Amino acid sequence: MSKEFKRRLLASIVPSLGALLIRVIYATCKKVYKTPHELPKEPFIVAFWHGELLMQPYLYRKVRKDHKIAVMISEHFDGELIAKTVERFGIEAVRGSTKKGAARVLLAAIKKMREGYDVAITPDGPRGPRHSVADGIAALSLKMDAYIVPFGYRAKSCWRLNSWDRFVIPKPFTTLEFFVGEPFKIGSMDKESAKDYIKKRMLQFSSTE
Repeated sequence: MSKEFKRRLLASIVPSLGALLIRVIYATCKKVYKTPHELPKEPFIVAFWHGELLMQPYLYRKVRKDHKIAVMISEHFDGELIAKTVERFGIEAVRGSTKKGAARVLLAAIKKMREGYDVAITPDGPRGPRHSVADGIAALSLKMDAYIVPFGYRAKSCWRLNSWDRFVIPKPFTTLEFFVGEPFKIGSMDKESAKDYIKKRMLQFSSTE
């Protein structure tokens, strides 16, 4: 069996199974939403850590309902699987890497925001280090003068993969706590100060295990 055939097979099966898993976990869990802040009316940047990706579609739909959103996802094969999975929740993908082809993916994200989309970014994706912040989120926020809104969730009981991002898979029938942080802008900060500030704001809503 060739590598290409295996990839096509996985791409045809994994997204459907992944979406089903997400729906089953969510349906069985108790949900607590802590979303005290008013969200911007204009398009904004949704920021969450790569390891906390699994349940984010539900948090976004809770607070933005039918609004348009595109998520920045790497061009790696695992990124393709993620893109095909989130499509099942009505979320579009902007494919590319903030490290390779950064200008192209940034332009694509800018185009989406100008069309009225929110844009979701995992600042430490696709390869980490965990809870690091790459340049892309700061560049996009500065270019569009856009708010950044931290999203996060914690599972009272979960599995954590032995991966660089310590990927969280909540156990069925546990309690999920969802958080939306206060929107903020990075104004005229220099790049490194902006990245440090983004990380600080995001870590308030994250499990550090």
